[in-house]
Amino acid sequence: MAERFLNCLGEACPIPLIRTQREMETMAAGDMLTVNIDYTCAVKGVPGWAKEQGHKVDIEEVGEGEWDIIIKKV
Repeated sequence: MAERFLNCLGEACPIPLIRTQREMETMAAGDMLTVNIDYTCAVKGVPGWAKEQGHKVDIEEVGEGEWDIIIKKV
């Protein structure tokens, strides 16, 4: 199981989602991706897409206006 990180701070929608999708395509089942974001639209878009794809998702607020979206690829 590999763990990857994607820094999307300062990037507006849909860039965080596009970058997340591209990164997930290169990952194996069981790998985890942490996406660091600071746009509220991405807090809805990225986890929503990941759940639709069947992945496991957790959201952690790591600071005021900053979140980590943790996606485990299934």
